[in-house]
Amino acid sequence: MKLIYQNMLSFLIVILTTLGIILYSVTSASTNWEYNRTYKSLESYAGNLEKIALKNDPKTGQIHNITGDNIRTVEQVLSERNVQFAIFDYKNNQVCPTPPTNVKLHLKQSYWKKLKQGKTIRNIQKPQNTAGNPRLRKDDDRSYVYVLTPWFQNGKLIAAVWAGSDVSELQTNIGEINRRLYFALLISLLAAIILSFLLSRYQVNRINRLRGATKKVANNDFSVQIESRGRDELDDLADDFNQMVKSLEASDKEIKRQEQRRKEFMADASHEMRTPLTTINGLLEGLAYNAIPEESKDQSIQLMRNETKRLIRLVNENLDYEKIRTNQITMAKRVFDANKPLKDITSQLKKKADSSGDELILKPYEGELKTYADYDRFVQVIFNIMQNAIQFTNKGKIFISGGRDDERHASIFTISDTGIGMSEDQVKNIWDRYYKADPSRKNRKYGESGLGLSIVHQLVENHGGEIEVKSKLNEGTTFTVTLFDEGYEHKPDEDKKEPQNKES
Repeated sequence: MKLIYQNMLSFLIVILTTLGIILYSVTSASTNWEYNRTYKSLESYAGNLEKIALKNDPKTGQIHNITGDNIRTVEQVLSERNVQFAIFDYKNNQVCPTPPTNVKLHLKQSYWKKLKQGKTIRNIQKPQNTAGNPRLRKDDDRSYVYVLTPWFQNGKLIAAVWAGSDVSELQTNIGEINRRLYFALLISLLAAIILSFLLSRYQVNRINRLRGATKKVANNDFSVQIESRGRDELDDLADDFNQMVKSLEASDKEIKRQEQRRKEFMADASHEMRTPLTTINGLLEGLAYNAIPEESKDQSIQLMRNETKRLIRLVNENLDYEKIRTNQITMAKRVFDANKPLKDITSQLKKKADSSGDELILKPYEGELKTYADYDRFVQVIFNIMQNAIQFTNKGKIFISGGRDDERHASIFTISDTGIGMSEDQVKNIWDRYYKADPSRKNRKYGESGLGLSIVHQLVENHGGEIEVKSKLNEGTTFTVTLFDEGYEHKPDEDKKEPQNKES
């Protein structure tokens, strides 16, 4: 069944149930109101009749002035209301209207006991149930709504009056009220059908908008946005949908960006591998066919060794990144003095810096620079950052320093250069895998893969540390690495985006 019909059916069931309850309640209330109104009117007529009645004869017990003629006179006055009366004396004998000869009519004993107690009796007299009720006419087949009220004098019951009205008039009034109610019910039902259809169509149209937007997203159209006014759950769903579309769009862009970088990396890696492999293959062929002079063989072998190391480095960088990213490496953390590895790294890279005309300036830390980290991975982090600084600095200065922040319980290391620097967009992408801030330098000896800084970022996070970069285009770049003491590590956010790289 279509949702619109399901909603309509739901609305109609609720509306019909409500209308049924209202109809039953109003019908019952109106019926009771009509009966109560009639009972009160009859009690009022009976009370007025009592006021015009004379006292009873103490010798005979008869009530003066209450005769059949008088009763008929009062009945004629109330003829429009179709009211009739009957009088019973203190012995429970009907005296007015006069019953047939040798016939005595009495009220039920249960009624008479209540009348002696001063209670008024309200009831309906059916034609088939005349026992104990006054007989007003011979073979009377009408039903009456009546009341029985007692008359007291000096605390004694001297008479009881029966005042009744033909129930057909009452039923006519009730029937008219019910007809109006049923007509109102019919109008309400028609209005309910129309309104339920309009409301259902409105809700279904809102859902169809979501369906249409979903189809567009399935066809990779992420420009769709659904209007939301924040009124109900469907608007909340629209907000969630819009947020989902934004996330999908960002993911799609990131996938395309990573795919583009993967293609660039594969092209770069293929180029970087092809060059040494071609060199090695040429040298091997030369050696095999004795095409290389004897005095050049050692140089050829050394060249093949260098090219082989270059290939191994390229492969190892990719393997290292995947292991580090998936936490497949074991961190052997310990406390050591970081002054020594900083000096050693500076010495190792001095020759490379000199070849670029760069000056490495190490600012030693006075005293013991206690650092809690995996020693080998610490060296790898600092080495890669310094190597990156050398690559992007030409005839400039590179400053290396270390220090302590006792308030944060951490060791802080800073590597600054006066190189080409980076723009804001480049800084945002610096940790992206395969990213190169200066693609034109892809053939430099270091950083061929674009993985160096991505590895650095992942290693620092695996240490529970922090790494920040500040840079200005054509002014230089500063890397700050913070490694916390044991027990103060900052855990990386699990929901954080995978650390990725600027490289070199």
